[in-house]
Amino acid sequence: MGKEFVDVLVIGAGPSGCVSSSFLKKNNLKVKVVEKTKFPRIVVGESLIPRVMDHFEEAGLLPALDLMKFEKKWGARFLRGDDVCIFDFSEKFGTGWDWTWQVPRADFDQTLAQEVIKKGVDLEFETEVIAIQFEGTDSITTVKNKNGETKEIHAKFVIDSSGYGRVLPRLLDLEKPSVLSPHSAIFSHVKDVNRAEGQEGTLISFDIIEIEVWLWVIPFSDGNTSIGIVGPTEYIEKLSENGDTTEALRKAISLSDYYVKRFSEVDFLFEPRHLKDYSCAVKKIYGDGFALTGNAAEFLDPVFSSGMAFATESGMLSAKLAIRQLNGEVVDWEKEYSEYILYGVRVFTTYIKEWYTGNLQELFFHRPENDDIKRKICAVLAGYVWNKENPFVKKHDTVIKNLANLIKSEKSL
Repeated sequence: MGKEFVDVLVIGAGPSGCVSSSFLKKNNLKVKVVEKTKFPRIVVGESLIPRVMDHFEEAGLLPALDLMKFEKKWGARFLRGDDVCIFDFSEKFGTGWDWTWQVPRADFDQTLAQEVIKKGVDLEFETEVIAIQFEGTDSITTVKNKNGETKEIHAKFVIDSSGYGRVLPRLLDLEKPSVLSPHSAIFSHVKDVNRAEGQEGTLISFDIIEIEVWLWVIPFSDGNTSIGIVGPTEYIEKLSENGDTTEALRKAISLSDYYVKRFSEVDFLFEPRHLKDYSCAVKKIYGDGFALTGNAAEFLDPVFSSGMAFATESGMLSAKLAIRQLNGEVVDWEKEYSEYILYGVRVFTTYIKEWYTGNLQELFFHRPENDDIKRKICAVLAGYVWNKENPFVKKHDTVIKNLANLIKSEKSL
């Protein structure tokens, strides 16, 4: 069996793995990336939020992404019958990026992976982790390639960015149930032949069918659009009696008064994918010699596109802390990594829970709009969930519910 020796092993070549490996390489560490699949590949998570731009810039990946001319995302629109709420990232509380992208992930992830390879990162596709053994902070990871050949990778630190593969949570028994109620999604892409010009044809939209059921519409710059339905798992499964995802997504589109004409007769570019009970969590997001990033640690819900923001935030932070540790510093992983990352997770978890209770929807669609409240919520939706100067971050666990109850009380008078 062959052996390799590296400073850091990164598991997964998605956005989190690319951010961390690029930053590690930039700081002269010997880094190895193993990716189970072959790129390009179709995955969910096509709507980004502005916070990710900070990480791509710091990792040196922004210029390559900019060349791809992805659809720019300036904000987001929420629809509920005749009610409309539009958030503009340039009108948020605090500083930070005012835009990001809407991306076909196959192209986006391929661009990132090829760019880190150009930077000198050793990246192996179609290579699966089958076992890992830790000796203190050092580790020996056994991997198998597409030809069935195995080898050992000796590393001083491991960053698990394996996404839904959740390699270390499975191998180290770190899985635990999510605190969020079970929801599922079905999605595909279409050739958007009925797309209108201007904002209607470019702005990401969320069409609320019921309080807990909504349709996403994410236009891409290539003329295609991602469309998906999200709802409680039981609801999603009832969209098709025989589990036919095409039938289910067709039925979901028919439920949208706003989008039924635009999408009812267009063909799906691939058989709609079913993501069942997608929310997940872990007992801890770090240990001796490893850190979990992105979906390998926590995945919440697609409603506010938080997935990639947590992926790149944790990917960048884990790389920085690993560099310090390998340079001989003592790193407080509990305080500097776990507490920090999980604070942002808790903020977004509150917003997701209050979305599905309907409380956040009350704030979105209340008229007249309160510009100050909207700016502060907008900053959260942009991914700046660690800015405690924003009361909608600092008091996230009470402020939404209290304001929603106030609005409901006023309506009852």
